[in-house]
Amino acid sequence: MSEEQLSGAEIVIKALVDQGVDVIFGYPGGAVLPIYDALFQQNHIRHILVRHEQGAVHMAEGYARSTGKPGVVLVTSGPGATNAVTGLTDALMDSIPVVCLTGQVATHLIGNDAFQECDTTGITRPCTKHNWLVKTPDDLSPVVHEAFYVATHGRPGPVVVDLPKDVQIAKGRYTPPGGEIHHKSYRPRVEGDPAKIAEAVELLAKAERPVIYSGGGVINSGPEASRLLREFARESGFPVTSTLMGLGAYPASDRQFLGMLGMHGTWEANHVMHDCDVMLNVGARFDDRITGRLDAFSPNSVKIHIDIDPSSINKNVRVDVPIVGDVRHVLAAIMQAWKALPQAPDRRRLEPWWQQIDQWRAKDCLRYGQSPKVIKPQYALEVLRDRLAGRDAYVTTEVGQHQMWAAQFLRFEEPNRWMTSGGLGTMGYGLPAALGVQVAHPDALVVDVAGESSILMNIQELGTAVQHRLPVKVFILNNEYMGMVRQWQELLHGGRYSESYADALPDFVRLAEAFGCVGLRATDPAELPAMVDEMIATDRPVVFDVVVDKTENCFPMVPSGAAHNEMLLASDHDELGSAVSDAGKALV
Repeated sequence: MSEEQLSGAEIVIKALVDQGVDVIFGYPGGAVLPIYDALFQQNHIRHILVRHEQGAVHMAEGYARSTGKPGVVLVTSGPGATNAVTGLTDALMDSIPVVCLTGQVATHLIGNDAFQECDTTGITRPCTKHNWLVKTPDDLSPVVHEAFYVATHGRPGPVVVDLPKDVQIAKGRYTPPGGEIHHKSYRPRVEGDPAKIAEAVELLAKAERPVIYSGGGVINSGPEASRLLREFARESGFPVTSTLMGLGAYPASDRQFLGMLGMHGTWEANHVMHDCDVMLNVGARFDDRITGRLDAFSPNSVKIHIDIDPSSINKNVRVDVPIVGDVRHVLAAIMQAWKALPQAPDRRRLEPWWQQIDQWRAKDCLRYGQSPKVIKPQYALEVLRDRLAGRDAYVTTEVGQHQMWAAQFLRFEEPNRWMTSGGLGTMGYGLPAALGVQVAHPDALVVDVAGESSILMNIQELGTAVQHRLPVKVFILNNEYMGMVRQWQELLHGGRYSESYADALPDFVRLAEAFGCVGLRATDPAELPAMVDEMIATDRPVVFDVVVDKTENCFPMVPSGAAHNEMLLASDHDELGSAVSDAGKALV
């Protein structure tokens, strides 16, 4: 232990440096000025000045999701901390490692309703893995090191360290990390139970209608987990589907990939999930957007569930073989056991299953009606997809129809290239997340696929893009509606479009220019390819307003209250009234 006396603020910075932090996303205020002063006097950590604290957390999420390293946030007390709550909740739902440092009033003022005081630890307890209120400078470095451990081990997630101003000023001792931290109470299990793994392999070897259901846990486990997923799929010959958060863990171009499953998943993916006899869930949590009506979810399958979070197992769906452990370790053990089988499973048993899958694929469920006069959102994304092919590219999204279309039509071959708000569905996520990705990958092409309503939630972060020379591309699918709200109102609420029309929209081209960005607009399908090329070639931040069909709906769709194989296609549109009326009534 070092006996050197440092200010609390200096201790915090030194601890961050020792944790390998190279960038912080933050916004200064009175309660964190000592830390900002310490930041000013060092050259190890870069600071990105955001325009809103919610944006800071989303930037940290984008940074973390695209690198696998924890993102770090620094905000002041009171409203600075409360503005971060949406981002923290988003990170908790999607298992993103974020360390958020919040300023706090001096310890003697806590509880006295001092200026910009709030109960930060109380407010953030439900939306973090853990939080700390540090009361002495000697505790600062151990707590910061512990915070990084908790954020990154087990199921990743956000943590908060609340830092009173007097603790930042007072002198104390710095304690270096000192090797591997062994937390006294938080010790997540990474190795799966060998007996359960053996049972799972035996079931998989005999399966005639298997499916691999992969989720964001594969990506969170690191590149080796994605490699092992691909290896096992090749060895077994099983079909693979993915949640929204798991896209890229398995290559979209591979014939064994069925596309995304769930509410807006593909016809083949949802039917395979429903009719399978053995389901291998790898790092997903059986959320409601996947299962549909629970009593009709994959009723005849044996379910194997791999998850590092014990609380996720049997939480929504009862499973037959629970395996608690890290995906990477468990998949490695499964591969070893699979290769050690006395006799390799006969892949001919899967031929009828693949024949059935090909019949479902023949539905061509993503087919849409093209138009020579108006830009269809699906076409816009196909153009973008073609232009991204072969590039070092990352994609973020806002939340809504455009998000689902992006998941359907953009194809991801590698993990960590797709950043979206899955669990919380946070409008305003995409632009700041794209900035976090661009900070982490300065030479890459980073595109935020946005809606005209969602982008306005954090549009102020264009100022961050310009100040820090982050050439992100904002690709707006502008249909002048809160598109997913309008779609549900059309299908489930009799076409009563209550407050979903986005009236009084800004001129996005002029708005972009006002921030110092480049603004583009396309209205004609014929001009779109050349303008996408122009967007990509521009070495500055770009806002591209793509005016699309106002009435296009996102299909396939599983209506609320329906089973996961009771899907509606675009061709069903004229008959939707009777098909979804009962589901609509169930919501009321």
